[in-house]
Amino acid sequence: MPGPTWRVDMHSMGFSYRLKIGIAVIVIMVLGFFNESQGTAHYGEDSVGSFPYFEYNVPRNVTTVVGQTAFLHCRVEQLGDKAVSWIRKRDLHILTAGILTYTSDQRFQVIRPEKSENWTLQIKFPQERDAGIYECQVNTEPKMSLAFQLNVVEAKAHILGPVDLYVKTGSSLSLTCILSQGPHDLGTIFWYKGSNIIEYKEVEENELVEEPRVRLKTEWTEQLTSRLTIDKLLPGDSGNYSCVPTMAEAASVNVHVINGEHPAAMQHGNANTASPCALSVNLLISLYCTLATLYTSTVDGFR
Repeated sequence: MPGPTWRVDMHSMGFSYRLKIGIAVIVIMVLGFFNESQGTAHYGEDSVGSFPYFEYNVPRNVTTVVGQTAFLHCRVEQLGDKAVSWIRKRDLHILTAGILTYTSDQRFQVIRPEKSENWTLQIKFPQERDAGIYECQVNTEPKMSLAFQLNVVEAKAHILGPVDLYVKTGSSLSLTCILSQGPHDLGTIFWYKGSNIIEYKEVEENELVEEPRVRLKTEWTEQLTSRLTIDKLLPGDSGNYSCVPTMAEAASVNVHVINGEHPAAMQHGNANTASPCALSVNLLISLYCTLATLYTSTVDGFR
């Protein structure tokens, strides 16, 4: 009896041991697979996270006016040991590499504050020929690039109405100058009579003074509008009036202050209209020629 009982116990112990070993192997395999998966995911995060990438939340279609400095802002995150270059697309000319400039045109320069992700291409005194595509490039493999469109416009002011104005003495003159081209910052507008600036002092709301004869009003909306008003015109108010923006080409008109009505010939430009005196002289000459012809014919008839 004791023998068989011992064999059964040993058999049970062997089965239990093998079961524990099997469970341990399975646990080790699962843990190994889990660790391997975790390691692979971690490696992937490191490889993607350390790779340079562009910040797209920057203006990439930039408009400026002739002569106003333009800025193209390129922001590169996690640059690491890579370098940023600016390329002009139309001729593939390398303008800058890192903080160095690789063009003889000194109007181009890269601005990069210390420890900053911003690599800004600055273009001083831009001209219309500078318009086009510029690329911000990173020397990765393959190469990374981000395109920027630069628009350079020649903004011009415009004064509503004809270039020659005729107004009567004692009446009011109103000139409206409009500037609608160019970037959002359109600056301001100054008015000149000849070479002298027209100065205007704002009147306080509660200030008891006579309303000034010359008034200026400038409005900034989608366009820049400036109005010059002159009341009770005098002959001395005649002259050339110019609307001079700070960021655009000026415009001008000629103002003529006259007494009474404007002569019809000047108003309509009838330079070829003959005067009554000239008509009378021509009529007399024609009549004389006719009489002379009749006289000659009569004399010849009697002969």
